[in-house]
Amino acid sequence: MPALSANFAAVLYTVSAVLFILALRGLSSPETSRRGNVFGMVGIAIAIITTILVTGMGGQALILTAVALAIGGGIGALIAKKIPMTDMPQLIAGFHSLVGMAAVLVAAAAFFSPESFGIGQAGSMKAGSLLELSLGAAIGAITFSGSVIAFLKLNGNMGGAPITFKFQHLLNLLIGIAIAVLIGMLMKAGGADPVIFWAILGLAFLLGFLLIIPIGGADMPVVISMLNSYSGWAAAALGFTLGNLALIITGALVGSSGAILSYIMCHAMNRSFISVILGGFGAEAVETGAGDKPQRPHKAGSAVDAAFIMKNASKVIIVPGYGLAVAQAQHAIREMADALKEEGVDVTYAIHPVAGRMPGHMNVLLAEANVPYDEVFELEDINSEFSNADVAFVIGANDVTNPAAKTDPQSPIFGMPILDVDKAGTVLVVKRSMSTGYAGIDNDLFYEDKTMMLLADAKKMVEEIVKAL
Repeated sequence: MPALSANFAAVLYTVSAVLFILALRGLSSPETSRRGNVFGMVGIAIAIITTILVTGMGGQALILTAVALAIGGGIGALIAKKIPMTDMPQLIAGFHSLVGMAAVLVAAAAFFSPESFGIGQAGSMKAGSLLELSLGAAIGAITFSGSVIAFLKLNGNMGGAPITFKFQHLLNLLIGIAIAVLIGMLMKAGGADPVIFWAILGLAFLLGFLLIIPIGGADMPVVISMLNSYSGWAAAALGFTLGNLALIITGALVGSSGAILSYIMCHAMNRSFISVILGGFGAEAVETGAGDKPQRPHKAGSAVDAAFIMKNASKVIIVPGYGLAVAQAQHAIREMADALKEEGVDVTYAIHPVAGRMPGHMNVLLAEANVPYDEVFELEDINSEFSNADVAFVIGANDVTNPAAKTDPQSPIFGMPILDVDKAGTVLVVKRSMSTGYAGIDNDLFYEDKTMMLLADAKKMVEEIVKAL
């Protein structure tokens, strides 16, 4: 197959990059997210086809590439079709690990076969190319091992509590310095010593593991976006090695957007990015919240009670959290909202930026249930409305509604912006039990006089409320 000209390939890669930018823009809003996904799929299809045409591959190589694409695409489609919304955070973490490993494998291929990539000969490579592929490999390895740990934590295979030990941060710093020194040595040797390359990879895999284990469950939304950023920078670094314009632009887009999202998540929790990386958030709560804490008195209610209160309200604000996703109650909650609207009740939804275990998790769930977009509001747009609401209906949300963030300087979440549900006339909270949330912190809201606890499976409770309405 004749190879595509470099100029025409550059044009196609630019088109692909523009589609990726449009995809990111589309994904910024639930109303345009489907269109954004389409732009992204078309963009990646153009990039893949262009890459195949640029190489001019044919015969067996083309067949093997087609088979690999079919296998990977088939597995991806099957997973996407079968995965429940509750498992979406760990799915994203798993995909990030694959991106990281892909970067490692491409870097290894470039290192051991530099002539195929036009970056020199084995044992005598360009210093700039060695820097690019070493950085891509190191960041990819950190992304892989870190994403595996994030997956295990999110999937429940590992505890969500931080894992810390003495001199942990010093060890991470020393490993980072060692990686930088080894990259310098590799560049000086012209890539003549493969042992140095493997040492860089080994230390990077270890660093990714050590960076994520001390991060507690409450910081998982930040970890997801942070690892997303890492995977982008790894791809961008290798894009320079491969001379691939699409990979450079796409990697930079993913890297920068992930970094910006990480900043937004940190701001939403009143945390610095450095404090998240250093980890340990929620450790104190896990240590003090377990075991011998006496049971505090709370007010319990039924579906009939909740239906009566909301039916006689003029304004109800629904606050969804991860428990909504676990119970798959998004369709039931929309039915409840529709029933309340028929009674003349004004119903809106309040979304905290870090509700759930992944940025945008609640928005996706509500969109899946066909909740009108104009009824869903972010924290900064709706917080002032709680004081005017007769009822705040909290379903599965815990840490993002905890008043301790405003009132208790000793609380690990003190200073974190929360949804001011405690300002509503009545607070109805749907939970399975009185247990703590993902951060391991007891919620004082549950014990206030205006709060009624509806202890049951979220979906069953909401369905009973709908019947009572």
